[in-house]
Amino acid sequence: MKSINIGIVAHVDAGKTSLTERILFETQVIDAIGRVDHGNTQTDSLELEKKRGITIKSAVVSFTVNGMKVNLIDTPGHADFIAEVERSLSVLDGVILVVSAVEGVQAQTKVLMTVLLKLGIPTIIFVNKIDRMGAQSDSIITQIQEKLTSNVIPLYRVEQIGTKQASLVENRFDWSTDASFLELCIERIADTGQEQLLASYINEEAIREDQVKVALADQVRSAHLYPVYFGSAVTGIGVPELLSGVTEWFPFNQQEAEAPLAGIVFKIEKEDSGEKIAYIRLFSGRLQVREQVHLQRENQAGKVAARIDKVKKLHTFCNGKSVIADEVHSGDLAKVWGWRDVQIGDIVGTRSHHIKRVRFAAPHMETRVEVADKKKAYQLYQALHNLADEDPLIEVIKDRLHQDLTIRIFGEVQKEVIAATLKERYDVDVRFSQLRIVCIEKPRSHGHAFEVMGAADNPFYATVGFRIEPGYSDSGVDYRLEVELGSLPLSFHKAIEETVYDTLKQGLYGWEVNDLIVTLTHTGYASPVTTAGDFRKLVPLVLMEALTQAGTDVYEPIHQFEVSVPADMMSKTIYQLTGMKATITESTVHKNTCLIKGTLPVAAAEKFRRSLHSFTQGEGVMVVEPGGYTKIDGNVPTRARTDYNPLNRSEYLLHIFRDY
Repeated sequence: MKSINIGIVAHVDAGKTSLTERILFETQVIDAIGRVDHGNTQTDSLELEKKRGITIKSAVVSFTVNGMKVNLIDTPGHADFIAEVERSLSVLDGVILVVSAVEGVQAQTKVLMTVLLKLGIPTIIFVNKIDRMGAQSDSIITQIQEKLTSNVIPLYRVEQIGTKQASLVENRFDWSTDASFLELCIERIADTGQEQLLASYINEEAIREDQVKVALADQVRSAHLYPVYFGSAVTGIGVPELLSGVTEWFPFNQQEAEAPLAGIVFKIEKEDSGEKIAYIRLFSGRLQVREQVHLQRENQAGKVAARIDKVKKLHTFCNGKSVIADEVHSGDLAKVWGWRDVQIGDIVGTRSHHIKRVRFAAPHMETRVEVADKKKAYQLYQALHNLADEDPLIEVIKDRLHQDLTIRIFGEVQKEVIAATLKERYDVDVRFSQLRIVCIEKPRSHGHAFEVMGAADNPFYATVGFRIEPGYSDSGVDYRLEVELGSLPLSFHKAIEETVYDTLKQGLYGWEVNDLIVTLTHTGYASPVTTAGDFRKLVPLVLMEALTQAGTDVYEPIHQFEVSVPADMMSKTIYQLTGMKATITESTVHKNTCLIKGTLPVAAAEKFRRSLHSFTQGEGVMVVEPGGYTKIDGNVPTRARTDYNPLNRSEYLLHIFRDY
């Protein structure tokens, strides 16, 4: 059977989950439609999802339309859960972008469309809530063209919009019925660079309606044109038409069972026993139970580690359920048991050109987590690590000195979700400190330090030397050798390299150090007394001495932003942005709308977003994306150290030998 993997994305409250419920009802997967406000929807299974009426975790459901299997992933829309959206997008053949006919195009809608355009994912735009008071039709199309993309084709018209009697009229691919619609299609197709039809039309050559439809389908599947549907997820109007559009416009998967196995892990769950369940998308080949499978993982430095693991159990999705399967074919989604060390983003088999690399910035905020019952401190630590396994953009940091736990996340809503999940799944009550922005450090100059084994102030059986110098922007840590690889046993080299990366997670001001070159200049050991532990203990002292000589500057994260406001709000908006240390790079006015571009510190972004909504009476829209870092001048923020502080030699050695 042919298959399609699609997703539903939208701004919060546009109606994604309600649309999913209606689709499952229309395809006879469920007998009754759940409601978000009643907390009984099929895909929102977390208690907090039901309570707040928002989608937090992506959910997979399957149904059949026109003889085609459709796997649908209902994704979160809130900005705090963009990591979930990211993982879903990486496995999709097409997307339904939901826009509310009442609220119109909102900030997150524009963010999502920007990503869809960049990734080239075929997209259908579904204008929801046409039966609600205040719903718009023509003005919504104008908004979509101005704020999302001009390359849209409305396939229906709405009569009596904004009333319970709202109905749809199809725009026919028929010259005799509506020549203007076909002319619009030809014009849109020509706008994408396919000018053959336009030339034929201008030269009054015969053009068949099916020619236009085929050309339109080609442009939709290549993500150059975007069909627009109208309807209401609550009443069901327009949903059958939308489902037909899914099978008509989106590219479907042909089974490639004999091709090499290629897939990706896009979601991880854990059973009560602690066993991991990997959600995968196969792009080619097939996967069988009890098969030994190659898994690949790329680290931040671009190095690929491969391993072999066995498939213990397989499930596929069928008519709203997860069912046992002996094998899974290309194009399908599956759940896999038996891969103990699996992580999100792991490549199954070989890397395919079909696998999209979708990377969002890591979270720039952190908060300290405290357990209400001190007896459950270890339980909290284990629970947070379990959550980090399921979401690699949750980073757990433990202070070895004070045993404090810190997590890095996206925002306030995510804090609430984590707290509710810890209570619901682990019976652990927690409280959080106020969120703070995570900065980084970069070396200012060069530094060089070394310590020789046997020297009076070196208590370790090891010699180590390092040179530190600034690296290229966004280069991370570039680790190099200026000694012969054979000068030490490989286990000692590994201990040195691992300790270098670990030590640089905290620089002179407590922030992670980036964009530097670290060169190992001196080594020495005494066999058989030297151990890897001697190097692990000495490296932090020598490395931080070299870093102290080089000096560091602190950098704060910034966003690149686009702010769209009414033209008469331009001056006030620029004044507000400038007051929050924004750098304006461009401002243009078009059709009574002002577009302002620039960069803004992450610390000020949320405050400005709230004020923008207030002083523009909801008319202002702000879209941001990661913009790198900018140096902080003057007083710089510091972060309390969570290690034994190799910047203070006596304190460091005291801790080392006390633990020893």
